[in-house]
This record gives sequence, structure tokens and C-alpha cells, in this order.
Amino acid sequence: MTDPRSGGQSAGPIRVRFAPSADGHLQVGDVRTALYGWASARHTGGTFVLRAEDIGATETDAQPVAALIETLHWLGLNWDEGPDQDGPYGPYRQSERIGLYHQWAQQFLDTGYAYWCYCSTEELQARREAADDAPGPDDYDRYCRTLEPDQVQAYLAEGRQPVLRFRMPDGSTTYTDLLRGEITVDHRDVPDFVLMHADGRPLYSLATAVDDVMMRITHIIRGEDRQFATPRQIAVYRAMGLPENEFPVFAHLPHLLDQQGRKLSHRDGALSIDAYRQQGFVPEALVNYLAGLGWSPPGGQDIFTLDDLVGGFELTEVSRTAPGFDPARLETVNGTKIQALTPADFARRVVPFLARAGLVDEPLSSDQMWFIRDGAPLIQDRITRLTEAPAQLAFLLVPDPDFGTRGVDAAAVLTPDAATPLKAATEALAALPDWDAPAVAQALQGALVDDLGLPPETAFDPVRVAITGRRDVPPLPESLALLGRDLSLARLAAAQASLPS
Repeated sequence: MTDPRSGGQSAGPIRVRFAPSADGHLQVGDVRTALYGWASARHTGGTFVLRAEDIGATETDAQPVAALIETLHWLGLNWDEGPDQDGPYGPYRQSERIGLYHQWAQQFLDTGYAYWCYCSTEELQARREAADDAPGPDDYDRYCRTLEPDQVQAYLAEGRQPVLRFRMPDGSTTYTDLLRGEITVDHRDVPDFVLMHADGRPLYSLATAVDDVMMRITHIIRGEDRQFATPRQIAVYRAMGLPENEFPVFAHLPHLLDQQGRKLSHRDGALSIDAYRQQGFVPEALVNYLAGLGWSPPGGQDIFTLDDLVGGFELTEVSRTAPGFDPARLETVNGTKIQALTPADFARRVVPFLARAGLVDEPLSSDQMWFIRDGAPLIQDRITRLTEAPAQLAFLLVPDPDFGTRGVDAAAVLTPDAATPLKAATEALAALPDWDAPAVAQALQGALVDDLGLPPETAFDPVRVAITGRRDVPPLPESLALLGRDLSLARLAAAQASLPS
């Protein structure tokens, strides 16, 4: 059989791959890994490779991969080679490389690096239970390593479908982890691991190692939960004939921890990036916060951009201590990033959330665009998630005169005591020759605070609720100015009519 790997890894700039499971749902830990790999490649002028680990999918099942690509682009990441970006070592979907894995599997069989294992699940379990106190790897006892031909024939006659196992050699593997230093693993602690299922589907241990060699990957950055696979992959590299001085360099990132100090998991509330996106988090906040879990720019600031990440990133400076994931801190960073947007960009980003709430249609009409453009800046420094925008802006987008009487604070504020301030505000506002924010502010101050002597902290609550249904609203004069004279006065009238006697 000819060697399907033509030549060794070439010297030169680093090649880093991000190889997530292509189910379309990136978790926060996945994105942190992607950010560190991307920043390593960009900081050094290297190559960032996106590889979709989608074994089990069909070649035409592109939806999960497309979702993965869209999410990464939304986060602001790009790559030099990938499923949608041709390169010299494609294809970049594992589902399109099955023939290559079979070719290598056959070569491992021909050269004695692999063998067929006919053990049933029940037999494996029984032998594990019988050997609880036996030394050596507890995953597999190498039973089929030395089967006689007649036993193989007997198994085949029974109709058994074997899996392909790698023959782990004696000795040990020593490698250097960029974050953890030199690590030695005794091969007695590494089982003869499965390379390929009985139906021909390759496992991670085969496909990933083959791809890393074939794609000339120089640096493998991944979570520490994959550290167990490193000696296995190095063994496959050797079996493929890769010179040791061309082995990829490893860096295993520490787990993210929840607020109880446990490994962050979906079960404990860790969400996918798509979920955070739907909850109104902006990509600038997610990449800032996740990149900062274990690393900070040379200046030590905790608010930074992707450009700052690229300019200052050194993989060896990532902390080996597992960082804690704090949702409250992420939300604070999100609010900071929202405030940093230009007013036009902020308005553009809130539109999908307004549409989801049924307040606008996409594309926007010219009237709605005017309201959004002028109304959105009023709330930009008041929210920490884009999902808060509909509640803050609904009063501008719903034309009903009685909108305020149905609001969340209507029952508490629109009481009989509100009659006097509502009447005074209505009379003062109706008399205004000019309807703009300064004039509205002066009229309300005079009518409610100066004339009625109401305390400023509560004087305007009945008007706020009559107009918006809420106490926590954008600045009241600007809100009334945007809403307009007719609808503002109509809502004040509707509120007065709704007061209990």
C-alpha cells in the first residue's frame, strides 16, 4: 500500500486548528479554545484552520456545519482554511475524509500497528469485573492481540463484527505541554484503544491524529479533558511515520469552573453561544470575557478588543489555574460593550429583538426606522442585554392611547392619588407652543415640583407610567418629545380615565 501522507510537516509559521464537533452548537469553553488558537495564529502570522469533526453526518448534511460557521463569523473570527475556505489540505470536513481514514487503518493492519478485536460488550464487562484489582489499563485487557487463526474463524462463523484496535507499544511517551511542562505517560496506563467501529466509522483517536498529520498542524490547543488522548495520538503519529521533530506541540487549557468550583457543564447552567446570543449578549462581550478567563493584555485591562487580543497574546502566558465562569461579570462586560457601540450600530442590533417581540416588522418601515434611530440612544446606557430593549422602547412603537394603563407598574402608580399630578401635567403640556424635550422638562418641573410641591423622586412617576406603563423608562422629557404631542396627551387622558374612584 502506498503512503497516503506525502512528505512531512514543513517548517515555517505555525498552523493551528480548531476542530469542534459539528453539531452546530458551540459552548463557551469551545469558543475560549477557538479564541486562543485564532489569536496564536494571528499574532505569529501563522495559519488558522477550521476543521469540522462531523463523522456520522452525510456529505450533504451541511446544516450543522453552516450553523457552526455562522456562529464563528458572528463572533468575529475568520480562518485561512476550512469547510468554506479552500486550502491545500482539504477537504476540511471529516465526513468527506472517510476513505483516507480507511486507507490508514489498512496500513496499520498491514504493518502490525493494529488488530481486529472480536470481544463482545458482555465479555469485556465480565473480564473487567473479574480483573478489578489487576494492574494495567482498565479499558481493555488486550485479549484479541494474540488470537489464533482458528479462534478468529470461530468468531467470524458466529457473525461477530470486529472493531479495529491500535496495538499500543511497550514503554512510555514523553511530551512537553506548553502550559504544563514535560509530561510522561507509561504505556501500561494506555489501553489498546479503538480506531474504527465495526461498521467502518473511524473514531476520534484515528481521524483526529490522521488529520493533524495530513494538514501539517503544528500546534494543538484544546481542553484538558482531551489530555488522555495525547499519548494515543502520538503513538498514531509514529505509526504514520511522522518524524518526532515534526510532532505537533500541545497546550491543554484548564477547565472553566462554575461558581461552586466544579467543572462547568451544560447541566449546571453553562449555555451554548447561540443561547447567549438569543439572550441579548453581543459578540464583543463574549469574546472579551472568554478570552480573559486565564489571560489578560500586557496592560492588565479587563475590557479589550479582538485587536488587543491579537496584539498581546502569548499562549505560554495563559494561566494554568482553572478560571471561574461568572455570568454576572459577563453581563457587566456586555453592558460596557453595548455602551461602546455607535448609536446607529446599537439601533441596528436591537431591531431583531424588537421584531421578535412583535413591535416591528423586518425590514423596517420609514416611520419605524425614525423611532428606532432616535429612541434607541435613549436606552443604550440603561441596559445590559439587548433583550431589554423591547420593554424599554415598546411605548414608542405601540400607538394605543391606553398603552400605559396596561403596563407593569400601572396598578401600583395609577391610583386615586395620581389624579392631581396627571391633571396638572396634562394642562401644562397642552399649553406648550413648542413640543421638544427642553420645553417638556420645564413644563413638568413647574407643574409638578414647583406648583404642587411634590418631591422630585416621585413627582413624575404617574406621568411615566401613563406614557410607558413603567417606572424604569428612558428620560421622560425625551420620551414625550419622541412620542409626540397628540399621543402623549391621549395617554395622559386615558390614564386619568382609568383611575379608580
